[in-house]
Parts: sequence; C-alpha cells; structure tokens
Amino acid sequence: MKKKRVIVGLSGGVDSSVAAHLLIQQDYEVIGLFMKNWHDESVTLSNECPWLEDSNDAMLVAEKLGIPFQTIDLSAEYKERIVDYMFDEYAAGRTPNPDVLCNREIKFDVFLKIALSLGADYVATGHYCQKETLSTENGSVYRLMSGEDGNKDQSYFLCQLTQEQLAKTLFPIGHLQKAEVREIARKLNLVTAEKKDSQGLCFIGKVSLPDFLQQQLQPKTGNIIEIPEDFYASRAPAQSLIAQSQKTTYQTSDGKIVGTHQGAHFFTIGQRKGLAVGGTPEPLFVIDTDVTKNVVYVGQGKDHPGLYRKALKVKTDEVHWIREDLRHIEGTEMKVMARIRYRQPLQKASLILQADGLYVQFDQLQSAITSGQFVAWYEDEELLGSGVIA
Repeated sequence: MKKKRVIVGLSGGVDSSVAAHLLIQQDYEVIGLFMKNWHDESVTLSNECPWLEDSNDAMLVAEKLGIPFQTIDLSAEYKERIVDYMFDEYAAGRTPNPDVLCNREIKFDVFLKIALSLGADYVATGHYCQKETLSTENGSVYRLMSGEDGNKDQSYFLCQLTQEQLAKTLFPIGHLQKAEVREIARKLNLVTAEKKDSQGLCFIGKVSLPDFLQQQLQPKTGNIIEIPEDFYASRAPAQSLIAQSQKTTYQTSDGKIVGTHQGAHFFTIGQRKGLAVGGTPEPLFVIDTDVTKNVVYVGQGKDHPGLYRKALKVKTDEVHWIREDLRHIEGTEMKVMARIRYRQPLQKASLILQADGLYVQFDQLQSAITSGQFVAWYEDEELLGSGVIA
C-alpha cells in the first residue's frame, strides 16, 4: 500500500526536526519544506534567528533524517498578509498578534495549499498541541487539544484554525514534554538538539519593534499623561455587560503630563518598558493610548485600576469557532475557560452572544485587555473558538 505523504514545515528548530523523525517512524513518506518569509535584516537584532542560519539547520536535519528538502519563498504573501496588516493595526491604535495571524494566513493556508499541490495527504508542524477526531453522523469532527506539556502548550497560537485545516494537519510532538523532544534530538545527533527556541515575530526572529514600525509609521511627538488612582474613586463601578467591556475614556485634564513619546501607535496597553519616564514611586504602565490625539496614558504600578476590566467584546464578524457544531445561540450563556494572551493561565468566563457581538465576561478582573489581540476559549483541554478583541 502506498505510504501517506506528509510535508513538514521544517523551521530549523528542534521541535519540527523531531516531528519529522517521528513521522518517519510512523511510516509516512516525509518531505521537509522551509518557508523563507523575510528579507529585511535591517531591523533584526544582533543576528538573532536569521533565516539563513535556520534554513541551513533545516537542510542539515533533512539530510540527517534522509528526507527530501526544499526551500520556498513566501515573502510576498507574508508581507501582504502579515506585515501590512500589522502596520494597519498599529496605525489604528490596536496591537495585532502576528503569531496567530501567521498560522492562520501562512502555515495553514498558503503553505498547506502548496503542500496539497505537491501531493501531500497532510502537513505537519512542531507545535505543542494535539488533535483528536470525533466520529459523528455527519462525518468527522476534529478537536484541537492543548499540548501535553502545559508549560509549552501552543494551542492559543492555533486558535483561528478551521475544521478543513485541522483535517489535513498533524502535530507529532503534542503528546511529549519539551525535555523529551530534546532528548530524542540528542540521541539522533541532530544539529538542532541544543538550539534555543526562537523568539520574536513569527518567521522574522527577534526584531526591534520601533525600528520595524518606523519603516511605515512616522515618529510624532506627543504627551505622556499620568492618571492618578483617585481618578476612579468617584466613578461608579460598571454594571452592564457593555460598560464592563468598554475602556475608560480619558481627557488630558484627568491627569498630569509626565513626559513625551514619539508616537502613540508605538505603545500597547500593559507596556512598561520604553516610556523613559522615571522618578515615580512605582513603575509606570501604559493604561491606554489615543492615536487620534497622539496621547499615551499611564498609571503607577501593575495594580493600577486603569489596567483592569471585567469583560471584552468581539465583533460578530470576528468571532471564529473551531467547533462550529458548538456555536451557541443568541441569548444563551456558555461557561468556558478563556485566555487573552499566550501563557496566561486559563480564566473562568462566560460567553454571552448579543445582537452587536460576542461578549466574554470573566469571573475575575483581567489586566491589560488589548484591542487587536485574540481571546481564545476552551472547555477542559479543548480549544473551541476565538475572536479579535474589539
């Protein structure tokens, strides 16, 4: 019987290297493909994760494993779908998540289509997550499950995948701990065995974000205004769901000018570094930005009330269900566990669908809910759906 063909996205890291090895052991026909998505090294920091080194490591791994290897240049698609989108989001005062977008737009769309055109039955990646298949009267339903290694679980980054994409995807290392993956790589004497995990933007590496953004977003001097804690003392707690999901609106007269910045679009809620304002008893955190007025609002300390909200909203057209069969009906409430950023411990929450969008109401106040980021909701270990925070 003809072997099933799997094309592995070899990134030059240890995780995808071991994923390829495990698939060979499972008697798949395995092909390694490296995606080159970035040319501009002027904003890459200190040779961290340059694509040339990664592609060379991927080639050496493929050679060691005895599998065919190829490099494909997806930089045009990456610029159009990820980089341009990032510029637009930052310019609008939102903070995009390029890793989630990269998986949705590049790895599991462009790359997947190329793999299928090359006769692949599946694509595989080195993500720490798992897939399960449910058999129903209407066919198979695919479940996206958390990785076994709770410290490395990457299901959040895959929160925008569809049933069609999951049907064609394998996650060979999702049942392993990171230490086990490295041990397998050591035994195989792979060049990636001790290689550090890449950090920074998906496929780009560690970059200087201000330098990156200044390619298109011009510096523009504006004020940094500190909002004191007693500003909130006279304000009644938000009672309605809509009010709980809305950011506080500030005026320049609500606080005092403590410094200047080079563009509100370079800052994000919860940010501490880069403000260049000292002399306060506690560190300053960004609690809001106004790109129209070019103002950055800050507050002292990580417990500043301006950082916290109880709920968030996802616009109707930004709601995404991996499990379409569990999409709930307007007017009902669904208890879930949710997170608003990678590595955040899951939080108890309720999904409440209303005419103007989906609201996620948390049991506890959440710090630094940020427009443009993704909220993902789970039931036990299964990721059910996600949405862009309004």
